[in-house]
Amino acid sequence: MAVARKPDAPVKMTVDAFLEWQEDKEGKWELHDGVPVRKHDPARGDAERIRHVNTKAAVYVALLNALEKAGSDCHAVTDGATVHIDKNISYVPDALVYCGKAANEDAISITDPLVIVEVLSPSTAYKDVSTKLEDYFKLPSVLHYVILDPKLKRIQHHYRDGERVRLDPVEGEILKLDPPGLTLAVRELFA
Repeated sequence: MAVARKPDAPVKMTVDAFLEWQEDKEGKWELHDGVPVRKHDPARGDAERIRHVNTKAAVYVALLNALEKAGSDCHAVTDGATVHIDKNISYVPDALVYCGKAANEDAISITDPLVIVEVLSPSTAYKDVSTKLEDYFKLPSVLHYVILDPKLKRIQHHYRDGERVRLDPVEGEILKLDPPGLTLAVRELFA
């Protein structure tokens, strides 16, 4: 993902300053090492493809259905909530699950995600499978990081196993995320 800094953006900023800065900006932004980066910037020829949008929607619906079926006290959030990694890094995953009390409806970030989902796109794929993989697992609450390739219909499920992060390439028909006890049909994730 190329770095596209707005002219009015400071050269380096903290997540708190970034969240205030980005409120009146068009599009979705992330903070990469203190530098604001616009996700899917049309000025770079990087528009969000319908396949990507549809996959994000399918994932969100599948997560909602799995949470309801499990009778869980967890909540799914679709594209838009910010996840703080550290003071200079924040991302906006395509979907996430957090547990416990529901977030305030005016909140713009989730502090304790349990499940993070990213849908690959040509401009973000490298960062999703490298830097974000490492960064998301810096958060103690993250137990699952799911990466979907909507073009190839493949799933990588990275999960915390004690102090280690392991990979489950998900080649069957079911994706299990336990905890929090969710079972998702793979076909529904790409509907």
